[in-house]
Order: sequence, then C-alpha cells, then structure tokens
Amino acid sequence: MDAAPLRAVPESAAAERAGMAEEQRTFEEFFRGEHDLLFRALCLVTGSRQEAEEIMQDSFLKIWERWERVALMEDPRGYLYRIAMNAFRSRYRSTARALKRGITLTRADDAFGAVEDRDVVIRGLRTLIPQQRAALVLTSLLDYSSEEAGRMLGMKAATIRALTTRARASMRQTMEDPR
Repeated sequence: MDAAPLRAVPESAAAERAGMAEEQRTFEEFFRGEHDLLFRALCLVTGSRQEAEEIMQDSFLKIWERWERVALMEDPRGYLYRIAMNAFRSRYRSTARALKRGITLTRADDAFGAVEDRDVVIRGLRTLIPQQRAALVLTSLLDYSSEEAGRMLGMKAATIRALTTRARASMRQTMEDPR
C-alpha cells in the first residue's frame, strides 16, 4: 500500500519538473529568437553597445520573471520591445535630469566607428533626438506600425509618424552632406 503513494509523488514531481523544463525551454527559444534583433535595434536607438546590452538584459529579465503570463500574450515580442523602450526612455530622462543639474557626462567609445559601411547611417542616427531614433528604428527597421510603436513609446500614432518623417528628412540631409 505504501509503495503506490510513494511512486505517485515522484511521478507527479517528475511531471511538474518536465512541465517547468518545457516552460523554461520555451522562454529560451523566445530569447534566442529575439536576442540579436533586439540588441541591434537598441544599439541603433541608444548609440552605445554597452547601454544596449544593459537595457536588453534588464528587459529579458523582466520577461523571464513574468514568463507564465507573457507566454500567453498575443504578442510577447511587442511586450519585450515595450519594456526595452520604456527602459530606454527612463534612462534618457534620468540623463536629462542629471545634465540639467550640471553634471557632465563623457561619451564612451563605441564600436560603430570601426564599421565603415555603416558610418554615415550611424552618424545620421546620432544627429536625431532620441524619440526620433526610437520611432525610426521601430517603424522602419522593425516594421511596427505607427500605432504599435506609439503604444511601445507611450505616444500617439500621429506623433510617431511626425517623428519618423522628421527623422527621415534629417537622415537624408546627413547622407547627402556626410562631411
């Protein structure tokens, strides 16, 4: 009699562990599928590989902590990008506040200077204000609609369209006059 309940507990525990492993494997697949694209997008938005890496790690950590709910969402990728863009905006606001207080920040060297083929594009992106960069990357690079990008950035779709239009005009000017 005692043998049957003892077997039931390990089988149940094994099934639970298998379910947890399946869930974890699903997050790992999501991570592998989104990691590179999110990193590239954040590099373009932030202009810094180090900052992009930090924001990306924080974003994936938040997704992992909520994976049970996120996995059930219609668009977990959109949720990931929203978390990343919110983190970017938060950092941007913190930096702006620090600059207003008179703190000077030095720019860290980044690896974009070594990539000759992309130099003009990177210089053009750097001339844009952060909101324009974010709008341009989300709509042009990642193919989100202005409505989706607006939700991720906490802005109206019309604002995203205006930011994207101004960003493209500025990029055209920069690419015509590369200095």
